[in-house]
Amino acid sequence: MKNRYEALRQDGDIEIIDIVAYEKHVIDVIKDHVGDGHVLLALSGGVDSAVCAALLAKAIPGKLHCIFVDHGLMRKNEGNEVKQAFKDYDLNLILIDASERFLKRLTGVIDPEDKRKIVGEEFIRVFEEEAGKLQGIDFLAQGTIYPDVLESGDDQTETIKSHHNVGGLPDNINFKGLVEPLRCLYKGEVRKLGRHLNLPAAIVERQPFPGPGLSIRCIGEVTKEKLDILREADAIFREEIDASGVSADQYFAVLTGAQSVGVTGASRSYSYVIALRAISSADFMTGNIVPLPYELLKRIVDKIVSSVPSVNRVVYDITGKPPATVEWE
Repeated sequence: MKNRYEALRQDGDIEIIDIVAYEKHVIDVIKDHVGDGHVLLALSGGVDSAVCAALLAKAIPGKLHCIFVDHGLMRKNEGNEVKQAFKDYDLNLILIDASERFLKRLTGVIDPEDKRKIVGEEFIRVFEEEAGKLQGIDFLAQGTIYPDVLESGDDQTETIKSHHNVGGLPDNINFKGLVEPLRCLYKGEVRKLGRHLNLPAAIVERQPFPGPGLSIRCIGEVTKEKLDILREADAIFREEIDASGVSADQYFAVLTGAQSVGVTGASRSYSYVIALRAISSADFMTGNIVPLPYELLKRIVDKIVSSVPSVNRVVYDITGKPPATVEWE
């Protein structure tokens, strides 16, 4: 049975939805679904959750409560950037530092599906606890989009990877229901809706970042040490791409599960291998590799290996989607 928020998207349909008509339709759906209840939204600062917040604030003013959870799996300085970006929004914003809690749950976990489901469940538990401190919170809102639904699979289709907000949800959640107003939109349509809702370009054009965060860009067990290494390498890569003017829709670093022999100064090293990935995509159901100029790649690599401890080798992933997914896990 099709979810109420998928009503305007037919199976396999890739035609661009009329955003003005969609906004009117989904606001009516939200009002009917929520009624007099209040809604709790996980605001990550990403495109999907930000557009979801703006839409809900318009549909049910005064009934929206947003929680920003720092799970310790964010990119460098991202928590502070998100707080600054939303400080003037009237969203009843609640800030939660749950980094130790998430890292503890991920200790010893290697399988990527397990990571996704653990992060998804822990998010729900944090939301439930915070909702319990508030009055009249009946619904949980999520920035789920159509590719999340397709890739997570159902009874008739194969799971490619469980998105934390779809296949990663636990069976029992302490809310009356889920509010997912972007559930039948592709990424490009979400951005178009964001512009229609007058969100700033800095938010609308922000590149996608997965809900499980760096846990699925850190191959193997997730530790604070490995996350710190990845954060530094990723920041260098993104800063250099931004400064270069190269056009890419998503670009990030991955801390691979491999270590390699190298030379640091006059000494042998045995350190981590970083993989870089940059793709272009209209809907993120498929993706093409961005052919970065050699001199740019060389500058990035030199900066990473010279300034990030425990990294002595960098590779560039040139696999499109398909056969690969955008993320490594």
